[in-house]
Amino acid sequence: MDENQKKQNTLPEHAKMIAKGKMFEIWQWEQEMFDGTKGIFEKIKRPNTAGVIAVVGDKIILQEQEQPRRGVFLSLPGGRCDEGEELIETARRELLEETGCVSDDIFFWKSENPASSMIYTNAYFIARNCRKVQDQKLDSGEKIKTKLITFEELLMLSENEIFRDKGLMRYLLQMRLHPEKAEEFRKLLFPEK
Repeated sequence: MDENQKKQNTLPEHAKMIAKGKMFEIWQWEQEMFDGTKGIFEKIKRPNTAGVIAVVGDKIILQEQEQPRRGVFLSLPGGRCDEGEELIETARRELLEETGCVSDDIFFWKSENPASSMIYTNAYFIARNCRKVQDQKLDSGEKIKTKLITFEELLMLSENEIFRDKGLMRYLLQMRLHPEKAEEFRKLLFPEK
């Protein structure tokens, strides 16, 4: 996480929580402006999430998911951190629950804070050499079908309106526009090729 992300993911010491739901907290504080006046600022705090770019052989796992409040969408394996859970633990747990796969070669790739008004990190992990060890164990609000796609199909998700991982879409588009970045990423996913 870079310095801007760290700054976005912190609250002033004098901030006060003004509302708490099941997943979101709203925090508010007074802050001095450049002209000396005072303003009220707010941020939403929510659990972090981890997404996994899961590699099986020379393919990548893509999910077609349906959830009651979202309808059908495409995504990578991943989800919300449980309380006290580290991002890498979330990535491993979600990969296993949603695909039945594990990896002995899983590592952090990138993270982002999708909105400056939120305290929230969305981290991406790469899991190479994934292997199936069990059936899926889905939450009651999930229907997930997995399929394997090529590297080129992964890059094309940058144009897919129902692909949920909007932060990743930007990176995929950059790779399509800069072939050297795509090749560097391909070697990261498939180092033996």
